[in-house]
Amino acid sequence: MKSIIRITYLLLIVASLTMPGQAQKESELDENGNPPGFQTLELGAPAPDFDLPGIDGRNYTLAEFEKFDVLMVLFTSNHCPTSHSIEKRIQKLISDYSDQNFGVVAINPNHPDGLRIDELGFGEFDDSFEDMKPYAEMNGWEFPYIYDGETQEVARAYGCLATPHVFLFDRERRLRYAGRFDDSRYAPEHTVTSPDARNALEEMLAGKEVSAPRTKPHGCSTKWREKRAKNVVIMESWKKLPVFIEQIDVDGVRVLRANQTENYRLFNIWATWCVPCVDEFPELVSISRQFDMRGFDFVTISLDEAKHEAKALEFLRNYGAGPTERALKRIHEDNRRTNHYLYTGSNQDALGTVLDPEWPGPIPHTILVAPGGQIIWRHNGMIDGDIARSQVADALNRYWELPTK
Repeated sequence: MKSIIRITYLLLIVASLTMPGQAQKESELDENGNPPGFQTLELGAPAPDFDLPGIDGRNYTLAEFEKFDVLMVLFTSNHCPTSHSIEKRIQKLISDYSDQNFGVVAINPNHPDGLRIDELGFGEFDDSFEDMKPYAEMNGWEFPYIYDGETQEVARAYGCLATPHVFLFDRERRLRYAGRFDDSRYAPEHTVTSPDARNALEEMLAGKEVSAPRTKPHGCSTKWREKRAKNVVIMESWKKLPVFIEQIDVDGVRVLRANQTENYRLFNIWATWCVPCVDEFPELVSISRQFDMRGFDFVTISLDEAKHEAKALEFLRNYGAGPTERALKRIHEDNRRTNHYLYTGSNQDALGTVLDPEWPGPIPHTILVAPGGQIIWRHNGMIDGDIARSQVADALNRYWELPTK
């Protein structure tokens, strides 16, 4: 994934507000949130054909899979934590039935315009075609992974409601099962109590009727491109959120750095006079939006002089760094008013001692701090957005967290 996608995300979507017919396209979604041409594929119906590009550089059609007695068409996505939960289970299913004439093709039905950036908080990838290859490589997938996001016509024809959504077809390519992969949204296999797709597959391979041919898929709703206009309005509103900056001394930084919360904190030391700081700031704001739904805080400490506090505040406003309602709730739970501070101490060494003893001195400087105060990642100089996102995703976990008793 190229960082520039995230850096320019908010800027590019503004232009779409003036695109002719965009509001009309948004209104074309029906009361269930489905677009024109969407249908529910009935049991016994033939598999709709497709001709879609794969991550290996070639196009795939339905005929490519004609040798299989049973074909699974799996709609899944790069961003969805429920899809993430089955990443290993789908591989295990394929392995368990490797001696059977069973095939799998995975289809990404989503268009990036159908997502807000804060829906991407369970990983470093979006649902673009570009991000499909590194996502599949990270999971060690060897089955075809193809892209329907450009037109989403295949997702409409199959009636893809969510990711993941499974369709099993027999030798004649008639639908015999449609629904969820299994009943768990969590990654550990022991959380599965009803392996629905596996059960249906086993019955089909044994020549039996599927006893439970339709179940309700659960996961992330299909991200139709028609959602774009609504997403633009919401993301544009983030730029106008109120921003506050407060002065902070060494003792205040020590308390922040101790991080006696359940949230991960990304600290960034910057100044308006620091060109690299200014250049990287849009990327940092973008990261803060991406992980906003998670336990994550973006904390900035400016090294501008106290007399230039107004200038630093104006900078934060111009870059739309105000906290969302979710972020503000986390701030208030920590008995604070803001995540943006201006350091008032005269000694930068003292700041380094309490913030990061390994800070070499130049800015920008960025650290990721776990609950309890441990630094789990640091970087001096301009960050690479992809690396930073990967570090945050690793820390927060790419899956739904198991409930604690």
